[in-house]
Amino acid sequence: MLKTVIFDMDGVIVDTEPVHHFAYHQLFDQLGITVTPEVYASFTGNSTKNIFQKLKTQFELPQSVEELVQAKRDLFNAAFDHKEDLTLLDGVERLIKELKAHDIQLILASSSAKVTIHRVFNRFALFPYFAHIVSGEDFPQSKPHPAIFLEAVRLSQHQAQECIVIEDSTNGIAAAKGADVFCIGYDSFHSKNQDYSRADWVVKHFDELSFEAMAARV
Repeated sequence: MLKTVIFDMDGVIVDTEPVHHFAYHQLFDQLGITVTPEVYASFTGNSTKNIFQKLKTQFELPQSVEELVQAKRDLFNAAFDHKEDLTLLDGVERLIKELKAHDIQLILASSSAKVTIHRVFNRFALFPYFAHIVSGEDFPQSKPHPAIFLEAVRLSQHQAQECIVIEDSTNGIAAAKGADVFCIGYDSFHSKNQDYSRADWVVKHFDELSFEAMAARV
């Protein structure tokens, strides 16, 4: 029986990737490093801290990981505050409200930092719908490691088999499956170069999802 739905945030609830892309590449320019599109795509689902741990090693950057994370965060926040066309992804608000109306517990499990999650949740008034928020910055390893979803399942106080994860990235899907949770792969036009082969169910629009359809899967 379905008890809990665990949402990723970026690419599932809201598409902040263009803002992240702008902030990262603005910082890459300031640092004088070249990060190829292929390498950047491989970061999808990783926390900012883990991304800069990898880049610091690869490019022998003198700055601390904490300094790099804060510099990127400052650039992101400045861009976020001025991006007037940032909206929830089509259909996700309806799904969130429908699941909540059927007493389904909602949990956010995002690789984003808490400060970024809170900016999004404040902007779109999402706090009342979610019982728990889990941030990737609290874990030493990012998705595809399953730690973030194992923690979400623990917080739910339900069995993994009573939960569903909605993810849009290769790493996120791998993390969900590593936690033994049924995973819906959201293959939207925002998602680029991601592998959905391990997802239990792949959808291209939230119109394909409803409480009844999801409850029938677990």
